Amino acid sequence: MTIPFKSRPVEFHQYQLFPNNVFDLLPEEHECFLYGELFEQLDTASVEQTYSRKGQHAYHPKLMVSILIYAYSRGVFSSRQIERRCREDLSFMFIAQKHCPNFRVLSDFRKDHAAFFQTCFKQTVQLALALKLASLGHISLDGSKFKANTSKHKAMSYQHLKEQERQLTDEIEALIAQAARYDQEEDQRYQDQTGYELPADLQFKQGRLSKIKAAKQALEAREAELNPDQPIDGKKQISFADTDARIMGKKGDFNYRYNGQISVDADQQIIVAQHLSLHANDMQEVEPALTALQDSTGRLPDQLSADNGYFSGNNLEALAQQGVDAYLAPGKGETTPLSPLAASERKLVKADFTYHETNDTYTCPGEQTLTVVRHSAEGQKIYQGHASVCAECPYFKRCCQSQKGEARTLSSDAQEPLRQQMREKMRQPAAKAVYRQRKVIVEPVFGQIKNSGFRGFSVRGKDKVAGEFSLVCATHNLKKMVKAMGKGLVRPNFGKWALNPAT
Repeated sequence: MTIPFKSRPVEFHQYQLFPNNVFDLLPEEHECFLYGELFEQLDTASVEQTYSRKGQHAYHPKLMVSILIYAYSRGVFSSRQIERRCREDLSFMFIAQKHCPNFRVLSDFRKDHAAFFQTCFKQTVQLALALKLASLGHISLDGSKFKANTSKHKAMSYQHLKEQERQLTDEIEALIAQAARYDQEEDQRYQDQTGYELPADLQFKQGRLSKIKAAKQALEAREAELNPDQPIDGKKQISFADTDARIMGKKGDFNYRYNGQISVDADQQIIVAQHLSLHANDMQEVEPALTALQDSTGRLPDQLSADNGYFSGNNLEALAQQGVDAYLAPGKGETTPLSPLAASERKLVKADFTYHETNDTYTCPGEQTLTVVRHSAEGQKIYQGHASVCAECPYFKRCCQSQKGEARTLSSDAQEPLRQQMREKMRQPAAKAVYRQRKVIVEPVFGQIKNSGFRGFSVRGKDKVAGEFSLVCATHNLKKMVKAMGKGLVRPNFGKWALNPAT
């Protein structure tokens, strides 16, 4: 029995005098049409002014950024793959308006317009606010590491850089001295050459020395910015390929990365602010995050939550100065103090000690008073009790970690009252309820970005990487807007797109 398969359409082998619009082949509900509407709202005047009237006509910046954002939204990050999709994928053809920029043109545009991508991100924030997809009622701040475009095999430590610089300098001087000794034999040594060419090994060593010096200077400049007035640890490393990237990671996975920081609105998970950090932790990221929020939205949020990685004196001071209603987790096990009669066997943490601001002392669970015994070079105050009292305390094994039997010590600084206030605040049920929202606001956003395929940057250098991170965040926001429009949550009055204007 013959199976009745579908036959080819008659039009498959026929030519029409007036062919239909090729984009009629796309479903009417295809999201590329919504992206097209949103892309028309982007203002590219700032980058248009950088183009010259001379030479061949360039692709319009709005077209270029539209192609890049749409490609990132589809999980395509390679410029060669983007060019290929513009030739083969109908939705890409629609976004590209049937143009097909060369992959080098796409790559150069991505590298050369980092500042514009940050402006583009701010426009997506303003558009989201206008569409009522964000309200700045509750903002959650978090950071995640993204791989830099380099390798650990293309790096060297500061100590090794200094050793290599000395060694290469000595070798070059030796080669120059050797060349001087051979001047008398140049006719036999160089034969038909002039005798003035630099030996190949000297050229190689001079080139390597210049790279060593450049990397050493870049490391010194980076550390002067991140850790001013501090001596450089000889183990600090720098990559030759990307001198701005830093070794970051955890649980044994260490590589050259950047720390991407985002502030996400609770309403529809819109990223309302972002910045790129060179710090491996989040202890200093609140102030730049608040600055980025002011820059992109014009105001601060009603509430801000962040995990215990942000629980530092600098961050708490920045929040207090701006008057932000913040909810920061003090740390695992720190939100509930230890009762003197508690049967738990966990180690005692700083939150188990009561701070007295009036006389600047701590009281331990065993009722001993810890006073200031010295000040550290970093400006911290060291508190300590008496070893004899600690030795007789029932909490001794869970409190004192010194192998020499010394009394328990605590470190603090001038911002300790702010830490105590936050610890006390986070013990309240209402604060805990607010903080519980954090994990469903910001953490899924990083998951969505990384699950789309973006795990590392395609460009090098902090400024260019910051531009690509802005592009990633702008793409996320536009994806959220398209999803909201597809669900009918918003009805933007952008104008009605006609699939086939000729009909």
